[in-house]
Amino acid sequence: MSLKTSMFAGYRGVQLGAISLAAGLMLATPAYANLELMSEVDARGAEELRFASFEQWRDEFRSYAKSQGVSEVTLASSFDNIRYRERVIELDRYQPEFVRPIWQYLDSAVSDTRVSNGREKLESHRQTAAEMQSRFGVPAEIIVAIWGIESNYGSNFGDFSTLESLATLAFDGRRRDFARGELLAALRIIDEGDITAERMKGSWAGAMGHTQFIPSSFEAYAVDGDNDGHRDIWGSIPDVMASTANYLAKANWQPGEPWGREVVLPENFDYAQTERRSTREWASQGVRAVSGELPNFDSAAIIVPAGAQGPAFLVGPNFRSILRYNNATSYALAVATLGDAIAGRPGISQDWPRDEAPLTRDDVRSLQQRLNAAGYSVGTPDGIMGPNTQSGLRAFQRDQGLTPDGFATQSLLERLR
Repeated sequence: MSLKTSMFAGYRGVQLGAISLAAGLMLATPAYANLELMSEVDARGAEELRFASFEQWRDEFRSYAKSQGVSEVTLASSFDNIRYRERVIELDRYQPEFVRPIWQYLDSAVSDTRVSNGREKLESHRQTAAEMQSRFGVPAEIIVAIWGIESNYGSNFGDFSTLESLATLAFDGRRRDFARGELLAALRIIDEGDITAERMKGSWAGAMGHTQFIPSSFEAYAVDGDNDGHRDIWGSIPDVMASTANYLAKANWQPGEPWGREVVLPENFDYAQTERRSTREWASQGVRAVSGELPNFDSAAIIVPAGAQGPAFLVGPNFRSILRYNNATSYALAVATLGDAIAGRPGISQDWPRDEAPLTRDDVRSLQQRLNAAGYSVGTPDGIMGPNTQSGLRAFQRDQGLTPDGFATQSLLERLR
């Protein structure tokens, strides 16, 4: 397949949560991964070839973007001189050795400092937050919590050029079709006058501004909160808050409902249950709130992010709305509990199993391989604990007479070996 054919096989529009791109880009092996094995002369030649190829790719993408309606003015002023960014590919290739336990993630995401700063930010922007809460039905503390988790309240939303990051990933990254679609969306945003290319900054993976929208999410959900004619999630806090609240509202946020509640499960609880049930049905099984009453949900799930030895939660529709922003239980729980803390509500009371040693990605891959070999089909081993792996692990635990909570541990890996 020619370079042009492979790069322009077709744009597939993808709407994902604001920071999904960063997690999803770690999927395949990029080109030129072995430069360190070459001689200095060969490596220099390979680099020259890469940059020459990038310039060719850029010229071809320019023609494609123009055919899709991006103006000549925008292409000439914003796209023609973008650079290939080696650092973006280095970060795209990076995968941490260890799978971070959820309690370590929450320790950082919901730290005392972040809670204190969140209360200060809410106080500083209380009128704006209250306006957005009234307009979209999303609580002010949840809006501020997402702001805190995504960019530490704007102190760290990245200084990469969004166009250069996405162009580099579209040319040489692990999800090139996806990055190409986001690059086209970024050019449309500039073309429409919401932001200049110079101010369009964000993470290496293309997530932008205070609350880290990817370009397609910006197009779908960004709102002009201060009525100045521009949607500016880089410099306007009203726009940041309005856009965040609108995203959750469009994700079916239910005004007036809590996200969920920490619960105590009965000793004979069946952890293999994955269905959503009403609060009344869960209560009939012996589920009770750690404190106070259970929220009245028509459809709720029980989650145990660290297995039967850790805290349990009854989560409703608004927890699922947060998952639409970023489809990771740890992220949604961080937003929910940070929001609670900012509002002065109590945090998680049950202990996490902190003595459990974390699994490496190789450990998880070995776990997946051995589950497959034992007949519990979990898909291609990739070192990521996704829903298929957890389902297969629960089936293995059940067949072994263990609590089927789907929580991977070193002892379970040893048992599979």
